[in-house]
Amino acid sequence: MSGRHFLQIPGPTNVPDRVLRAIDRATIDHRGPEFARLAKEILPGLQKVFRTQGPVVVYPSSGTGAWEAALVNTLEPGDLVLMCETGHFATLWKQMAENLGYRVEFIPGDWRHGADPAAVERRLSKDVRAVAVVHNETSTGVTSRIPEIRAAIDRARHPALLLVDTVSSLACMPYFHDDWGVDVTVCGSQKGLMLPPGLGFNAISKKALAQAGARRSYWDWKPILKANEGGFFPYTPATNLLYGLRESLAMLEEEGLENVFARHARHAEATRRAVRAWGLEVLCLDEREHSASLTAVLAPDADRIRKIALERFDLSLGTGLGKLQNRVFRIGHLGWFNDLMLCGTLCGVEMSLGREGGVKAAMTFLEPERSPS
Repeated sequence: MSGRHFLQIPGPTNVPDRVLRAIDRATIDHRGPEFARLAKEILPGLQKVFRTQGPVVVYPSSGTGAWEAALVNTLEPGDLVLMCETGHFATLWKQMAENLGYRVEFIPGDWRHGADPAAVERRLSKDVRAVAVVHNETSTGVTSRIPEIRAAIDRARHPALLLVDTVSSLACMPYFHDDWGVDVTVCGSQKGLMLPPGLGFNAISKKALAQAGARRSYWDWKPILKANEGGFFPYTPATNLLYGLRESLAMLEEEGLENVFARHARHAEATRRAVRAWGLEVLCLDEREHSASLTAVLAPDADRIRKIALERFDLSLGTGLGKLQNRVFRIGHLGWFNDLMLCGTLCGVEMSLGREGGVKAAMTFLEPERSPS
């Protein structure tokens, strides 16, 4: 097809031209002074995005690798982890924890609500070593209320670590690693950070850093942090992705994180208005928990809608995952995105559905107030 492909899955997202140009340069010696200067720009920039004064570790990995790093640096085999069934990715993280030899208590959920702080508080037995929660479930478009979960742990005066997945929320919606009392924040490069896949991140509290997980080598934080002091890594880093990361951090700084969050929230609200105008239902049921990154839409024969969108309009929408297969399609509205890109996306969905009114509802919401002429 001629024209631009619309990649509107909830990640990987569209990579900005600026970032692509930054990546497209010669690789340098990762033991040399130019690389050290690069690393010493990136690491403080990441602290600003994670909202932390503590260290942020960067891995050449996916977000899945960063999940594993969060677990193996803080837990011993046989330790009990409290996790919450909020969707497909929470379920995968739980399976990983079990594969690594941890015991998991999995609080059941309906995939239409976030983690329940009251349920977490009730399940905090003395054996629980960590509570692990997905902040924004990419499979459902539901956001868990992390400050309330931290408050529940504090009310119980429980020493459990709090581990949080922000793969599809960091740099898209408000998140505060330090102020929210998170011990390990997990993220990946391919969503709000506007990069291709390939980098994983852990932001780490002092309490988490003091732990001594038994099964760690490649993922071990301590040799990485030691090497970072000089601007280096103990392994071969993904140099060209780091060029791109420096550029994406500059873009976030220029726009301002509060403006980035407001833009995402505005596009999410416009999308929900479109969905309702089509006569369809947003999967998320709690108004406090709507994702600013994506919207999951309940639709009969959702896979057929996605097929039409791709084959007729060159528009990629997110599939239903796990038990939501063929029950939802997902509209990604995160990362490098603006009003016109959103309207084009919603127009493609509307044509695929054969329904009217959604684009108009979104445009009415997005229109700036016009001064009288």
